[in-house]
Order: sequence, then C-alpha cells, then structure tokens
Amino acid sequence: MAGIEKFKRLKANQLRATQTDWERKLWRHMEKTPVDGTHFRRQVPLGPYIVDFASHRLKLVIEIDGAQHGHPAHTKADLERDRWLESEGYRVLRFWNDDVRFELNAVLDTIFAAVEERRSMLRKG
Repeated sequence: MAGIEKFKRLKANQLRATQTDWERKLWRHMEKTPVDGTHFRRQVPLGPYIVDFASHRLKLVIEIDGAQHGHPAHTKADLERDRWLESEGYRVLRFWNDDVRFELNAVLDTIFAAVEERRSMLRKG
C-alpha cells in the first residue's frame, strides 16, 4: 500500500508542475482572493484519485474539465469518481475549461458560494 501512496504523491507533484492553462489561471485567482478559514491545495490525492483542487477542511473539490471529459467513457468515470468523493463527504464542483476562460467571475462566484455553504455547515455541525 505504501508504494501506491508514494506513486500518487509523485503523480500529484508531476500534475502540479504541468497544470493546464485553465487550472493555472483559476489557481492564480483563488490564491489572490483568500477566503477566511479556507485552504485549497492543488492536485490532491484523495483515495484512489487525484483531484485538481481540494479543501480538506471544507470537504470541497474543484475539477476543471477539458473536452475529453465529454466522451462517454470519461463521463462515466467522472460520475464514479464524484460518487466516491461524495460518499467521503466531499462536494464536487466541475467546470469546463471554457468556463474558466470566458466566465471566470461566474466560476469564482460559484466557488465562493460553495465555500460559504460549507463553512456554514461546519459552524452548525
């Protein structure tokens, strides 16, 4: 099992070094607009997966999807992945590359609304 975890950490490091333009763009804007009490990480190993962005405290995952995610096999894999993450208590937000490219403010508004929702749940729970 330790070998698998080491492989996932190495793969996550590689993915951080080779982020897509849209992942990099979103990260720059998320970094510049800190939300009190949150901490997002990039290319995070979670169970059998590596997610684009995650806040462990808020149990919030953000995925930026390219055109390949529209292919039926990828769509099925994404659904299975989202179900697993949700079974672990994570909320998953998915955006297309073009959302980040052309509608960045709407993407950020959606993320920050989800952050506030999750923070509110933490305060109540």
